[in-house]
Amino acid sequence: MHQKPFAKAIIPDLLLIAVAATWGGSYLSAKNLVAATDVNTALTLRYGVALAGMLIFLFIRRSVTLNRHVLLLGVGLGLSQAAILWLETSGVRLTSSSNAGVLISLSLILTPLLEVLVLRRVLPKVFYLMALLGMLGAVLLASGSGLRMPGAGDLFVIVAALVRAGHVIATAKFLKEGDDLPLIISLQIFSGLVIFTGLSAPNLVVNIVRMDESAWADAIFLGLACSVFAFLVQAWAVRRSSAARVSLLMGTEPIWAVAIGVSLGGEFIGPVQAAGIAFIVAATIFGARIERRARERRMLPPVETGDKIEAA
Repeated sequence: MHQKPFAKAIIPDLLLIAVAATWGGSYLSAKNLVAATDVNTALTLRYGVALAGMLIFLFIRRSVTLNRHVLLLGVGLGLSQAAILWLETSGVRLTSSSNAGVLISLSLILTPLLEVLVLRRVLPKVFYLMALLGMLGAVLLASGSGLRMPGAGDLFVIVAALVRAGHVIATAKFLKEGDDLPLIISLQIFSGLVIFTGLSAPNLVVNIVRMDESAWADAIFLGLACSVFAFLVQAWAVRRSSAARVSLLMGTEPIWAVAIGVSLGGEFIGPVQAAGIAFIVAATIFGARIERRARERRMLPPVETGDKIEAA
């Protein structure tokens, strides 16, 4: 009698883990696709496949709400999303997929820090300790077998994490209740496709012609699984799970990136890098939890206790 409710409850968790694993595998696929083409061609293919998938979804849904706000938001967020993916893809070309998958997760720490600077939010002091732990982890991870300055690829991904933090804040600020989210996502993808088609135009046809089956598989995986599937599943699952569980499960993305990079990509993780990965994963998971609790306290109404008012 209890199996059906349990199965029903665990399905959203399993799907969120699938999304995290899919995103974790995106870095190795992107690295392989870039090696077969170039950065701009790889992104053109990724966006093209993703747009085809989203258009099919919109056609099946047969309900689109387009207005000036949705159009501007979709195009604007599309520009920042394009910048993130260009930085990520340029970075993964020069570093390992494991490094890229872990370093991009720093955006979970950088987003609240950016809110402190831009929106004057207040965070508990322990959050800053988590931020320092994450930065230390980034230094150790990027140092390889010995302490050295991060390489160009690692720096590209760290900048991508910073831009992603700004993208998240902008999305939260300008996205309104009732906005047509699938349409906004489609407009973002269309904007990116226009940008990267233009940038890759000189070599696009030549690069596509010389692609083999493996490269096409990577392009389809990045476009359909990492974009369309991930968006639709996440949108469905987050409504059926708690914020804490979503944060925890999606926080496993860097772990999947390392596991896939090592097992399928043949990448090597030394003890110094392993320590860096552990620091970053711990910092992002616990940092996100601390930030969420602080945000929930801000949303609670003040409660009188004696002669002073405190947060409940």
